Amino acid sequence: MPVTTIDPATGEPLETYEETGEREVDGILDSAHEATALWRTTPVSERAEALRRIASALRARSDDWAGLATAEMGKPVKESRAEVEKCAVACEWFAVHGPRMLVPEPVVTEAVRTEVVFTPLGVLFAIMPWNFPYWQVIRALAPALMAGNPVVLKHAPSTTGCALAMREITGAAGLPEGVFSVIVASVEQTPTMSERVIADERIAAVTLTGSTGAGRAVASIAGRALKKTVLELGGSDPFIVLADADVGAAAAFAARSRFQNNGQSCISTKRVLLEEPIAEEFTELFVAAVKNLRVGDPSDPATDQGPLARSDLRDAVEGQVSRSLNLGARVLTGGARLDGPGFFYEPTVLDHVTSDMPVMQEEVFGPAVPLVTVADETEAVHAANDTTFGLGSNVWTADLERGEAIARKLNAGHTAVNGFTVSDPRLPFGGVKDSGYGRELSRFGIQEFVNVHSVVIEGPKGPRSPVLATE
Repeated sequence: MPVTTIDPATGEPLETYEETGEREVDGILDSAHEATALWRTTPVSERAEALRRIASALRARSDDWAGLATAEMGKPVKESRAEVEKCAVACEWFAVHGPRMLVPEPVVTEAVRTEVVFTPLGVLFAIMPWNFPYWQVIRALAPALMAGNPVVLKHAPSTTGCALAMREITGAAGLPEGVFSVIVASVEQTPTMSERVIADERIAAVTLTGSTGAGRAVASIAGRALKKTVLELGGSDPFIVLADADVGAAAAFAARSRFQNNGQSCISTKRVLLEEPIAEEFTELFVAAVKNLRVGDPSDPATDQGPLARSDLRDAVEGQVSRSLNLGARVLTGGARLDGPGFFYEPTVLDHVTSDMPVMQEEVFGPAVPLVTVADETEAVHAANDTTFGLGSNVWTADLERGEAIARKLNAGHTAVNGFTVSDPRLPFGGVKDSGYGRELSRFGIQEFVNVHSVVIEGPKGPRSPVLATE
């Protein structure tokens, strides 16, 4: 079945691609499996050089890659360019710091020598979404390659062009055959294809970025096959603004966080929680900032927000807002789809919301956000944690010690004090609860997909510690 990509700014077809056939999938898995022996024995210094070459290949045609991402998923081209550059920076960071993270660690025991060594698991199957079509791939690929694992990618059908661009980029970087491969599957065939590949004995582990429902499905399949998984799923990130915060700065960064990537980011601000004394001031500044966003052609560098990536995604946001309005929410700005071609929806702010409304209970994956007034810090923390998700979180306060204390009370994988949640190659990235488990990036991301191998070397006469020489 062919896969046709659609321009979300016009609703018109872009390109049509052939799905990867059954025999081709077998060939890809064979090639990746055969590459395992080569790549795991490739010196870490050479793996690092490969990552540097990937960074160079990304930058060499950054405008092309950015334009393709904008065409396929509708993000403003200035954000697409930033995404490509972030991918290059991450590759370079792992090239510099990755080798040190894989150095065997000595342990003092009674043995002659004891060390913990980190060896690759094998072929990693990466199932990636459309919203950051390069960054999501690099976030998994860079640490996996550094650790010595080949990667087979199954990207979202709507960003098939970006998936094949990643194959072109790694080819230009000179990766050996089989070290990075791409499987193309339609929406209809994705569940069957993914289940088949996950269960295949040539696959050692699985990483997924996607919805909570997709995470549960992948975890179930991988669990039956006893495959290691990392799941980076949805989020409903709180943005707490306390009475002593710099309200102007908080409003500006909240708007930037919520509406980046056309509101389609798992770690964007999803719920704004305002301590009562500053609620009115913040609301005025925030709504003004949102009204100032320029919505339009995402290929125009002046555009701040483009369309949603697909028509069904716009329908979902529209439905969540509509149902919340029926329950008593109020629109402060936006609240409707835009006339004309493409999948545009107005940047939307709601207040008079309650905890039972869809915009509070569900992840809103688009340009709409509720404002909630809370009495004090205690109520803010309670409201922030009152969600099934636990990915990112944000606290704004002039008292940095207070901010850090609050951060430690939040159930999340990342908390920004006087900032907003972003992924950073230097820091572990991931969540808890319905936001998934495991970590990407940093040394924790590398160590997710290695065998942490204890090697104990005794003398010729055997163990010297009779106490420990028992089970």
